[in-house]
Amino acid sequence: MVQINKDALNETGYCLLTGLLSPSECQSFVNGYDDDQRYRSTVAMARHGFGQGEYRYFSYPLPDRILDLRNSLYPALAEIANEWTARMGVAIRYPAVHQDYLKRCHQNGQERPTPLILRYGEGDYNCLHQDLYGEMVFPLQVAILLSRPETDFEGGEFILTEQRARMQSRAEVIPLKQGDAVVFPVNHQPKKGKRGDYRVTMRHGVSRIRSGQRHALGVIFHDAK
Repeated sequence: MVQINKDALNETGYCLLTGLLSPSECQSFVNGYDDDQRYRSTVAMARHGFGQGEYRYFSYPLPDRILDLRNSLYPALAEIANEWTARMGVAIRYPAVHQDYLKRCHQNGQERPTPLILRYGEGDYNCLHQDLYGEMVFPLQVAILLSRPETDFEGGEFILTEQRARMQSRAEVIPLKQGDAVVFPVNHQPKKGKRGDYRVTMRHGVSRIRSGQRHALGVIFHDAK
């Protein structure tokens, strides 16, 4: 089971997994971007008002490495997710094994895989958003940078925002190197307050690419309708 820095995740809203993918693994995903047989659909962000750039959803069966990432990352994240739902007064509890959770998704009509690869060119960006694909939403997800900052691209910082009730939003700009992953909330996260836990809304995005080309991998644990 992958070790997750739960304290960092609870305090800042994210934690890093450095070197989760090797440079050769990163390059393999980048090289496969144009292989249409790997993907179930392609989304041009500008067409939907999501930003500028493009992303592609992998089809089932998933590539072995993505399947491994889903299965190996999920157990530790499920423990945290169960703590979070309890703190937020939500009755949902997540099973310890990812395949058991996917069965719930598929029984609910969410059968399409959600892992995706994103490609940005100069001037592209991703608006702040949440990756919600139906009623079944696993609370945590992972993004992995496949490209080399300052070599393959400039700009394109990963951004995470925390919207607190009756307060101004807080933003984090998260530095990533090639192969590094960031773990962060999909939708909501509990925070400790003077009167107990309260819920904050999280969104994420990518700042404008100043030059070059940026690729990233998104590992989402719930499937889509």
